Amino acid sequence: MKQTMEENEIVTMKEQLAKLKAENELLKSKVLQHENILEGALDAVAIFDEQLRFIDVNSSACHMFQLTKVELCKRNLYDFLTLIPKNEIKQLVDELYKKDSLGKEVVVKLENGQVRFLEISLRRQAINGYDLAMLKDVSFKKMLERERTINEQLFKDLFHRAVDGIVIFDQHGSFIDANGSFCTSFEINKVQLNSYALDDFIDKQDNDKLDKLWGVLKENGSAKGELPVVLKNGDKKIFEFTTTSNIINGFYMAIMRDITEKCSMELKLYKSEERFREIFENAIDAIMIWRKDGQILRVNQAASRTFELAEDELVTRNILDFIDQTTLAFAKVKKEYFQMGAIREELLFHMPNGQNKELEFTSKMDIAEGHHLTIFRNVSERKRMVKILRESEQKFRKIFDGAMDGIVLFNNDFEIIEANPSALRILNGSSEDIISFNLYELLSSDLKKDRVKTGFDSKYLEESLQEITYRFENGEEKILEFTLKSNINENMNLAVFRDVTEKRELEEQLRKSDTLNVVGELAAGIAHEIRNPMTALKGFIQLLEGSVKDDFSMYFNVITSELSRIESIITEFLILARPQAIKYLKIEIGKIMKETIDLLNAQAILVNVQMKLSLEKDLPLIYCEPNQLKQVFINVLKNAIEVMTKGGQIDVQIKRKDESHIVVSIIDRGTGISEDKIKRLGQPFYTTKERGTGLGLMVSYKIIEEHRGIVDVESEEGKGTTFHITLPINQ
Repeated sequence: MKQTMEENEIVTMKEQLAKLKAENELLKSKVLQHENILEGALDAVAIFDEQLRFIDVNSSACHMFQLTKVELCKRNLYDFLTLIPKNEIKQLVDELYKKDSLGKEVVVKLENGQVRFLEISLRRQAINGYDLAMLKDVSFKKMLERERTINEQLFKDLFHRAVDGIVIFDQHGSFIDANGSFCTSFEINKVQLNSYALDDFIDKQDNDKLDKLWGVLKENGSAKGELPVVLKNGDKKIFEFTTTSNIINGFYMAIMRDITEKCSMELKLYKSEERFREIFENAIDAIMIWRKDGQILRVNQAASRTFELAEDELVTRNILDFIDQTTLAFAKVKKEYFQMGAIREELLFHMPNGQNKELEFTSKMDIAEGHHLTIFRNVSERKRMVKILRESEQKFRKIFDGAMDGIVLFNNDFEIIEANPSALRILNGSSEDIISFNLYELLSSDLKKDRVKTGFDSKYLEESLQEITYRFENGEEKILEFTLKSNINENMNLAVFRDVTEKRELEEQLRKSDTLNVVGELAAGIAHEIRNPMTALKGFIQLLEGSVKDDFSMYFNVITSELSRIESIITEFLILARPQAIKYLKIEIGKIMKETIDLLNAQAILVNVQMKLSLEKDLPLIYCEPNQLKQVFINVLKNAIEVMTKGGQIDVQIKRKDESHIVVSIIDRGTGISEDKIKRLGQPFYTTKERGTGLGLMVSYKIIEEHRGIVDVESEEGKGTTFHITLPINQ
């Protein structure tokens, strides 16, 4: 019996166990189903305990809070409510647990600092005594709502505060609404706005523009352009507009800007630009606009002429292409320009054809859009003229100070303004004393007071040459030659003095020496006339001595002796009349040429001519008569100086031609000689100069011929002449 009861209990227990297993499987199935539902939910789902600690969450909740499930289940909802004041958190939690609460918006701050808006629906003890919460991220919605609110407010502010006029009108052009700027521009009251339409302000002749506007607006939904309007008071205005359709209940909105004044300014600006363009293109000075990097953007015709490039080619260049950037002058100008922003200076510019020009320029930076404006003026000619003037002044000063004659400048009252050193020497005065000297005191022996009063109207003062004897305070007397020239400048006259005291003494001595010249000429004639009969006498005496038989040897000896004495006297007469004997020497030809150049250098300087000597190294000594060669060089160099009327340089080159000859080349840059005239050079009395005799070159050719040399002449009219003198080293 007992055994039967145990078996029954076992069966019962098995049945209960099987039932429990079935219930357990069902529960597992439900839990798995709940977990699948929880994980598959799109919204975040969380299970909280009564302290709002996370018990369980789905993946959406993990994504929302950006934490793993393990990390999130260690947190409390209060951890994310840090942005809510503590005194409001309890009230917030109470509202979450209200039965009729469909969802409460809560601001949470995540651990990474992000702020999100969550909509939370909480159900108390929904799962095994735990609270179930549905969490929805409404941050994007809140952002859109916030932006919509801001945009609405901004639109209202823009509409009412906009400087441009804004008007809303229907498809017939009737005004629905407008801001204050529009009403002000159209000079209408906003209360009367609805009684007007757009075509009320359009002139009939501009209706085609309005029709075109409606056509574009209906076809494209937007239009823009310019529209002339006529206000009710008759004033005309031009509005720039932008129109869009269907922005509010199918109405149109136009933003209109009054550009009447702008159009007027543009017209004035256009006229101003036309005037500027006219001035720019026709300006005498070169004008150039360039970028900060130096690239030329625009030039006028004068710039094209100045820089000698076509305009289209010049704008492809850089302004720095024409300047030597390595010079100190450029560095100084560049530094000052970028410091001051403007400059006026002069620089040397290199033209594309190789010519250099001195340009004065005014430059200013940032005239428009960061560009630079430079105005150029060619001052090369002015510089050249200033240089010529300065050189002319220097020449005058050299002539004035270095003249052998005394030169005095004086005014119409005969007061001396300036005197050169020779005048001070002639008048025995210093530069301080001579200023107080009155020229009338010097000329008083010949000039009368009435002539002084009439000044230079008297022809007497314009005589070419006059002579006076002046006695100085120390008792010394000088014979002075002088010439006067009136009105060489305003209230300035010129007197040239020459001390001819010594000249007059020499003339006296010369008159005495004329007798000696006559004696010399007579000596030559007498010697010639006596020597011929003397030769006959001497010959016949010798013949007679042999034919006379008596002893007259003593007489013949006396006669022969006396005839020899007479011949000796005649020889001395010939020596008196004969020129100095020629002596050939071995000498350095470079030395002869240097002495000749030194001799003529003063004359060359007076006419702005420079002589440059080039000698080949190790030239041999030549056998010649130095004085005669010097005379040849003097004649040729003087001719070269005289033909170079505008100044310049004479080149003298001496070099070996071969082992036996040297060549002396004298090169001038004068007017040149034609071929037919070259052939006649050296002929007696033939010359290319107005006052020449032709004897200089004739003598020179003769001397070279006697030295067994050759003269070759090369010349080109307008460019110059070269004399090649070939001389043998040994005779």
